[in-house]
Amino acid sequence: MTTVQSAPAPPTAIRPRVVARSGLYAVLAANAAVVTFFFTQAGFASNTLIVLGRLAGLYGALLMAFQLILVARLPWLDRRIGMDRLTSWHRWTGFGILWTLLTHAVFITFGYAQSSSLDPVNQIIDLAETVEGVLRAVVALGIILVVGAVSARYARRRLAYETWHFVHLYTYVAVVLAFTHQVATGTTFTSSSAATTYWYAVWGVALGSVAVGRLLLPLWRNWRHQLRVTAVVPEADNVVSVYMSGKDLDRMPARAGQFFLWRFLTPDRWWQANPFSLSAAPDGRTLRLTAKAAGDGSAALRHVKVGTRVFAEGPYGAFTAMHRTRPESVLIAGGVGVTPIRALLEEVHGHTVVIYRVATDRDAVLYDELRDLALAKGAELHLVTGPPVPDRLAPAELARLVPDIADRDVFLCGPPPMMTAVLGSLRELNVPKPQIHFERFSLAG
Repeated sequence: MTTVQSAPAPPTAIRPRVVARSGLYAVLAANAAVVTFFFTQAGFASNTLIVLGRLAGLYGALLMAFQLILVARLPWLDRRIGMDRLTSWHRWTGFGILWTLLTHAVFITFGYAQSSSLDPVNQIIDLAETVEGVLRAVVALGIILVVGAVSARYARRRLAYETWHFVHLYTYVAVVLAFTHQVATGTTFTSSSAATTYWYAVWGVALGSVAVGRLLLPLWRNWRHQLRVTAVVPEADNVVSVYMSGKDLDRMPARAGQFFLWRFLTPDRWWQANPFSLSAAPDGRTLRLTAKAAGDGSAALRHVKVGTRVFAEGPYGAFTAMHRTRPESVLIAGGVGVTPIRALLEEVHGHTVVIYRVATDRDAVLYDELRDLALAKGAELHLVTGPPVPDRLAPAELARLVPDIADRDVFLCGPPPMMTAVLGSLRELNVPKPQIHFERFSLAG
């Protein structure tokens, strides 16, 4: 059989992730400068604490709008940065919001208390009773404090994802309350028509991004593509592949390595969405996921009926060949993490080395497909078996399998402990960070 391949894609001269990240930082810095300008233009109160409190509140409002952009799941950002990194930024931005708004509340309260005969507690009660919008701000701050508490590592590890996610949904309530407080009492908001227009634009873009990325785009794509299950194929005792077809799939902007949030519209599972990677490169006719039974959602896939409607949110993820920097690659998979690796092998050009790490030969899901693909594309395939200790992918072993690994792009997907170990090995082998590509499933609420 003759395999016809297109010319290898040239290395990326400008890294998409760097462009997107720099663009986000630049936009945030520019808006911080605009906020500062409008703040100084509005004039200062006589009390220093009130001045600092108002400025902290404005920066907190700006961070809240920026936070909405991070969780909007906008395709342009997601393809370049990745949902896992956006989620990490979301977490730290959330703590920034918590501290700026807490500073705002404390400084404003103590500032007004200085010019009255009230203690801080009674002062905030008085403000809530007499000034429009303050009570809403107090409620918003309370919600943010609760969300911040459940986001701390100690609490997060002890909460079910569903509970954590439900609590996070109240953040949207806090955003609306904070915005109405800003409209009602924000001196900078009402200081000039330009400032008012600016703040309405900021909140309009932020809330509009959430509406487009989280609601309108998924609804539009699912209405357009009409996905249905066409086959359910067991790959092993606890692994199953689900094939889907639909309309105009050649126009779906999915790439090998990406994942969707899949919702199978059965009476008992329509409400549950699970992230699964594509296990084959999109061909314009079908989509395929391959999942290991690790919970109720993934275990139930084996019983999904042909013809079941599927609601898919995505595609998501930056684990694609878009981020290549070198003409040759190494694809490293562990366990069921082979699914995006197998899809990537179809798409990447240039000489490729595939390393598949499993405990036993029986655990090598999709190995026959990998072998056939490697043969067709002239790639090297290494199946590495054995218990996790001793580490079969230590630096010396990786250097033996791929002597020129430091001159290649490395795509890595597998269980977290394995990924951590391999990332350590790559550092010891002096593989440049821009050449290492990986993504963890981590969803922002």
